[in-house]
Amino acid sequence: MQLFTKSQNELKDLGATITTQEIMQQPEIWEEAWKNYQKQEEKINSFLEQIKKEANGKIRIVFTGAGTSAYVGDTIVPYLNKAGDTDSYIFESIPTTDIVVSPKDHLHEEDWTVLVSFARSGNSPESIAAVVIADQGVKNIRHIMITCAADGALAKAASQDEKNLLLLMPERSNDQGFAMTGSFTCMTLTALLVFDQSSLAEKESYVTTAVKMGKEVVENEEQLDNLLADGFDRIIYLGSGSLAGLTREAQLKVLELTAGKIATMFDSSMGFRHGPKSFVNEQTLVFVFVNNDHYTRKYDLDILEEIQHDHIAKQTIAIAQSVEGQEFSGTTFGFDKQYSLLPEGYLALPFIMAAQTVSLLSSVKVKNTPDTPSKSGTVNRVVKGVTIHDYKE
Repeated sequence: MQLFTKSQNELKDLGATITTQEIMQQPEIWEEAWKNYQKQEEKINSFLEQIKKEANGKIRIVFTGAGTSAYVGDTIVPYLNKAGDTDSYIFESIPTTDIVVSPKDHLHEEDWTVLVSFARSGNSPESIAAVVIADQGVKNIRHIMITCAADGALAKAASQDEKNLLLLMPERSNDQGFAMTGSFTCMTLTALLVFDQSSLAEKESYVTTAVKMGKEVVENEEQLDNLLADGFDRIIYLGSGSLAGLTREAQLKVLELTAGKIATMFDSSMGFRHGPKSFVNEQTLVFVFVNNDHYTRKYDLDILEEIQHDHIAKQTIAIAQSVEGQEFSGTTFGFDKQYSLLPEGYLALPFIMAAQTVSLLSSVKVKNTPDTPSKSGTVNRVVKGVTIHDYKE
């Protein structure tokens, strides 16, 4: 059942109007995010250069958030460890949920630290508490707030403090559906643009290619729908490098939109053999995000060929750009061969769009409503029921 071509009334009947639109519009809002970055590039660089002048030694760049927002950091850190300014920065991804629960495990009083907070609404209790605790426990702390809601608590706090840099995402990235889609990709893209040392021309090329590939996901929805044949109840995502981080977000989308009716798992391509492979049975779809790094790609292809040869899964599917001589012998959801190969950080954008589409279609197949998937109401768009306890050192 394809959704991207259905009418608004048809989508409304399926409870999928909002989520479908928010997945489809992502290439457009990536272009908006790119334009926003260009407008603010001088301000961003000035903010970071001032920190470099003041700091003595390397600066910790701690990417943080909860749930999907935490997975932004997981996705971009491996790429930035190659393409970022590692002479000046140490890139780390630490969820707010970890920082709040055990601050001293993650924050060090004497370390110059930039806490980069990712948040769709900016109103999650952990997001606010992580900032307060960082201010409390780190002598030299600066903040970058990358958020989608101008009226959220994080955005309001940042606008009142010169030690904070506020980077607002395009208005439409503030997803109104249950699941984060455009918010995740826009925050990911913006953080890449801020810390990637590639030239402006290279960044523009990456964004342009990602936009084209994202549009191709929408155009090829039928191919993804055909992969979701009846008789599956498990989905696994595997990948390497930044795309290993991305698997966490991909599996979460399935879990959220199907309300757990489809069991999910994520892992790295190499790590999967060490026990988690036991999860595969004849009702399992295995998706592997294939890296474009010539060396890393070999390991992604190895696990694809192995699982297919084992005949243990219902289907084994590569999500990949085409590389001559390095392609999966089985089923591939691919892209136009004319596109230049994207580095893994930017490749995450169209790849997660494909995964989001799989989750959307799966939700409808199990007769769930993607816009409001939690029938019990116990899981919410903005987390509720969290008690933040006073932190005293």
